[in-house]
Amino acid sequence: MSAHPAARERVWFFDLDNTLHDASHAAFGPTNRAMTDYIVEHLGLGADEASALRQHYWHHYGATLLGLVRHHGVRAAHFLEQTHRLPGLEERLRTSAHDRAALKRLRGRKFILTNAPRDYALRVMNALRLTPLFDGILCIEDMAMFGQPRPKPDARMFRHVIARLKLRPSQCVLVEDTLAHQKAAHGLGMRSVWMARYLDGRFKGTLRDGINAGQREAKVGVHPCHMPPYVYARIFSLKTLHTLR
Repeated sequence: MSAHPAARERVWFFDLDNTLHDASHAAFGPTNRAMTDYIVEHLGLGADEASALRQHYWHHYGATLLGLVRHHGVRAAHFLEQTHRLPGLEERLRTSAHDRAALKRLRGRKFILTNAPRDYALRVMNALRLTPLFDGILCIEDMAMFGQPRPKPDARMFRHVIARLKLRPSQCVLVEDTLAHQKAAHGLGMRSVWMARYLDGRFKGTLRDGINAGQREAKVGVHPCHMPPYVYARIFSLKTLHTLR
């Protein structure tokens, strides 16, 4: 992955899960079960204990993996391979049918920046025919510093990525569903855009390449109406990115 040294155009960093596809439907349930099973097998805990530990590390570190690496000596590569096999993933994928066209028209370089492992990310992007639309894919395997994983929302990782691509933070826009990641990016001078389409299971979209563009179904009382000050814009469609100034 190379960067033009004189680049001055806007550069987009897109999260993958629940930003470019409905991961709550396709992947999160099976992945969480696989992580709990991994903890049961390798740490010798009961199922309830393992599930609680998985959630604790996710809330505390932003990724279950970090807690297992730091406190239990788990090998990151082994954990990621074991927990992201996800048979039948491609058949469960769904997204907005218009996203591919919106991404293709979007000016500027585009990168995936995801805490997911590379094999999983490529499976999703290849199945949804998104891979050719991006200039690079940065996955959790790429987010290591001094031998330790540093996934989002670690500000050191954001700085490293920006420096590696020879960019200025003011050039960069992060499109994400996770507010903690946006807050860290904003603190470095990046713009953050909140993709809210998939919040709370409201998306009623397509299975891969169907005809439905992806309609939202609002549920009273479950979706947030407040936009934090570090969020530049909240969107429900990637088409909206074309209107941002």
